[in-house]
Amino acid sequence: MRSTARRGLVIATTLTLLLTSAACGADDDPGAGAAVPGVTDTEIVVGTHMPLTGPASAGYSKIAPATKAYFDYVNANGGVHGRKLTYKIVDDGYNPATTQQVVRQLVLQDKVFAILNGLGTPTHTGVLDFLHTNRVPDLFVASGSRNWDQPDRYPNTFGFNPDYTVEGKILANHVKSALPGRKVCFLGQDDDFGRDALAGVEKVLGADGVAARQTYVTSNTNVAPQIGAFKAAGCEVVILATVPGFTALSVGTAARLDFKPQWVVSNVGADLPTLSRQLGDAAGLLEGLIGLNYLPMQGDSDDPWIQLFTKVNAEHNGGAEFDGNTVYGMAVGYLFVQVLQAAGKDLTRESLVEAVRKGGYQGPGVAPLRFSATDHSGYGGGRLSRVEGGEQRYFGPTYETDEADGPVNEYATPPVPPPANGVPSA
Repeated sequence: MRSTARRGLVIATTLTLLLTSAACGADDDPGAGAAVPGVTDTEIVVGTHMPLTGPASAGYSKIAPATKAYFDYVNANGGVHGRKLTYKIVDDGYNPATTQQVVRQLVLQDKVFAILNGLGTPTHTGVLDFLHTNRVPDLFVASGSRNWDQPDRYPNTFGFNPDYTVEGKILANHVKSALPGRKVCFLGQDDDFGRDALAGVEKVLGADGVAARQTYVTSNTNVAPQIGAFKAAGCEVVILATVPGFTALSVGTAARLDFKPQWVVSNVGADLPTLSRQLGDAAGLLEGLIGLNYLPMQGDSDDPWIQLFTKVNAEHNGGAEFDGNTVYGMAVGYLFVQVLQAAGKDLTRESLVEAVRKGGYQGPGVAPLRFSATDHSGYGGGRLSRVEGGEQRYFGPTYETDEADGPVNEYATPPVPPPANGVPSA
């Protein structure tokens, strides 16, 4: 009996060791036999967090629906490698605490393949470590913070917008050359958005070249103290690193205080249709506003990208009012489809990230995309615009620069036209 028991114990132990060994082998290869989250033979599911409500919803609430409309257009034309794109859009109200909740839901419950174009510097910063830990591709963040360009720390995160220091340098370069001798002041959001933009401005104008600096927080819509301080300081040019609602608040408040500076505004808060909706009958106050953009101007009906996006908007976005946010959302969608095509039919999170790192993408942007293994920052420049006669138009050349101390140079390469059917090929 004891011999039989010993033989049974040996057999049981051997089976246990074999099972343990097999389990360890599976752990050594995390991808062995594992399904790719959000990917089936017929579908790719990605998600985003957006301010559909709250202080940043003006204009920005239109971005994700425009991206979805472009995906629906691609789906109607056969999808990507035979798969249809599903875009889960959740509202975070531009509240960082809410962002953390909804992104965890998208990743852990909805099992999305990637997070695409999550919007906001203060909001998205709070989910970087979570997405990194869970190895979720974090593509084309809707913000110009330099946080997204940390390939060693966050290898799966990539920006889209020109970073705010690059933008600040280009705007300040225009002020220095076209408005010499004017007293320059700066208003920025009280986070990396405002701080990075100010760093760029001061790289060109110097710290002494900014006569007064003010900040705002999105929870307080009274900017009269800041604008009043600019008036008292005799500011002639005010550079704004503001979301659209606070651009409109600044311009409207200045008018009430009989303060009429030259406004020079970040691309984040310079879209004319959005600002006009905010100001209503006072939209004429925007005349002369200088902005920066890196995508086709929404009112340029001769541009082939605007023609494509207008068609997509009519067919798949319910004919929503067409503005710079619509263009932005569809440009993000186009780039994401390019990357999916490059990643191939055997799609994994790793192949998607590697496809972005390889770079070489061209599309509607007037400035270069800078993706590489060592640069995750997105667009590297932009072109200045001016509001004249109630219309927003480009003027002058496109510029590119870096976030360090490099010069602001002209960029002469024109954007490529869209493919005939509006869908990038593999």
